[in-house]
Amino acid sequence: MDVLHERCAALDIGKKDLKACVRTPNPGRRRSRRQEIRTFATMTNALLELRDWLVAEKVTLVVMEATGDYWRPAFSLLEDCLNVILVNAAHAKGLHGRKTDVADAAWLCQLGECGLLKASFAPPEPVRHLRDLTRYRTSLTAERTREVQRLEKELEDAGIKLSSVATDIMGVSGRAMLAALIEGERDVHTLAGMARARMRPKIPTLVEALTGNFGEHHAFLYRLHLERIDHLTEAIGELCARIEEEMLPFARRLELLATIPGVGKGSAEVIIAETGGDMARFATAGHLASWAGVCPGHHESAGKHKSGRRRHGNRWLGAALGTAAMAASRTKEKTYLGARYHRLMPRLVKKKALVALEHSILTAVWHMLADDVAYQDLGGDYYAKLDPERAMRRITRQANTLGFTVRFDPIEAA
Repeated sequence: MDVLHERCAALDIGKKDLKACVRTPNPGRRRSRRQEIRTFATMTNALLELRDWLVAEKVTLVVMEATGDYWRPAFSLLEDCLNVILVNAAHAKGLHGRKTDVADAAWLCQLGECGLLKASFAPPEPVRHLRDLTRYRTSLTAERTREVQRLEKELEDAGIKLSSVATDIMGVSGRAMLAALIEGERDVHTLAGMARARMRPKIPTLVEALTGNFGEHHAFLYRLHLERIDHLTEAIGELCARIEEEMLPFARRLELLATIPGVGKGSAEVIIAETGGDMARFATAGHLASWAGVCPGHHESAGKHKSGRRRHGNRWLGAALGTAAMAASRTKEKTYLGARYHRLMPRLVKKKALVALEHSILTAVWHMLADDVAYQDLGGDYYAKLDPERAMRRITRQANTLGFTVRFDPIEAA
């Protein structure tokens, strides 16, 4: 097989050390390759020694598997002076060879020098920092939700059915009632009287819901839960402020993404952080959708289509797109995305219809960021205008089901 990279290196990285293999031309023999494998620690000084060795060997390509987070220190130190590519571990595993700890680096190096490995998407360092911030914010938000659920469980244990009356037990009214319970207030009428705004008409129901067996044990746990929730809320606020500063170079792109129905500020920030905001990395909108894992799988052999299950893709981006798709689906007939969801849902399960909506949103994102244009909604009546006869047949069928007949007359122009 032809060698595309005369001087290639590969790294098999672990937690404590890494195996580095360098393959270069053998000056003594024609078409022969010289191979050298060394072991380095993963400490910074050792990685600097590795960099100096690779530079001295005039390596033109460095290959490493993107496994866990162990690749990040080495990648950061090598990317400034060498051509480094990350390789999907599943892709390298599919190419059979010697897969032991020591020989893995040599096998990767042989694959890399022949051009058999495809580089994974590795955004520049500022975007990687932005990813760390948005991902940590997502994790803390999920943890805060779990803590609220634990608090609600304790309320149920005490016989307090506040969540059955209040939409958000952590709202202004709910927090006031919980704080009073912790301080020792047990009069249900006094507690219900703390309701504010739209909760005021529910005071009689709140009196019933707040009647329970609340004791000192519950007060102790409630205080810990609320302190934890407040601490997480403060940390999320700090992250939001830092993300807003880091997002200043992407202000124009955030402004464009905000025009998509269902895409809020948080979802737009995650989309920018995960994709880098540069659509030049993805050849087409289909490539972006495939990378994100929001398109059906394609597995066809001998004319038979097997599993069409979607790939895992980027779970952080998938979560943000899922939130945006659910919000867009509630627009019903007001927007194209809402019309598309309600068109697909009768013949697809809800989850598949939402995935189709995620695909539509991501396709729009690619075109908007690639062409620097705002979102142009096709309208909730797009499908009716696309096939008017089909729309009339549907209306006629629905009317006949109700026992009516329908006649369509064109509207005369004024």
